[in-house]
Amino acid sequence: MSLNDLESTIGTRFLNQGLLRQALIHRSFLNENGGQPLDSYERMEFLGDAVVELVVSTELYQRLPGLDEGEMTKIRAALVCRESLAQVARHLQLGGHLLLGKGEEGSGGRERDSILAAAFEALVAAVYLDQGYSTAQALIQKGLGVALDECCQRGIPPENPKSALQEHFQAQGKPAPRYQLVSMEGPAHDPLFTVEAVVDGQVVGRGQGRKKGDAERAAAADALSHRDLTEAGIPEEASGAANPISTLQQ
Repeated sequence: MSLNDLESTIGTRFLNQGLLRQALIHRSFLNENGGQPLDSYERMEFLGDAVVELVVSTELYQRLPGLDEGEMTKIRAALVCRESLAQVARHLQLGGHLLLGKGEEGSGGRERDSILAAAFEALVAAVYLDQGYSTAQALIQKGLGVALDECCQRGIPPENPKSALQEHFQAQGKPAPRYQLVSMEGPAHDPLFTVEAVVDGQVVGRGQGRKKGDAERAAAADALSHRDLTEAGIPEEASGAANPISTLQQ
């Protein structure tokens, strides 16, 4: 993939394309091919993190005048977490543009949340340095727009599905859900986990993810989607049924 392709994806033509190139260089590439650590995206990641937080903080401050500092801090933390930024990076197909060392490449670095989130923050910094705040702001608003709109409409952070499912069953006097691994498929460096959420010996939800934790959250979300079907909160059709599987971070 070329830098021109990435520019087309984000809708920005750089005056200094070298900034964009640096935003895509992982330290492992320099370790294997020569270069100084300061030539990687890490300094730009530092700046981009601050820009992302400023944009999101401003949006929350302006759109949620009834919330106090603590409440806004919780929402911001949910919006700019590693998983959320990694999803934005995937949407932009940043993984395919990264310059990685062979070792990092072989271990699935192009799909690793930590690398993708850092790359997005570095990209934001590159846009900010080359085009200014308003263009960087537009990139962040576009990437986080749906999640930001949802949070502002609800006035609360995105629900943690595992915590919500546990609270749901505990309110009924039932034990907390446990999560059992059903299968792990694919290559060792990029596995796909399938997990079931189980309460009182019954399967209440199933989910998949590239990490076991993601699969557990997907299973909890799947269970929550059925929680209004029975008073007990355990839908019979969830056990062994071919219900839709929530898939995260593929």
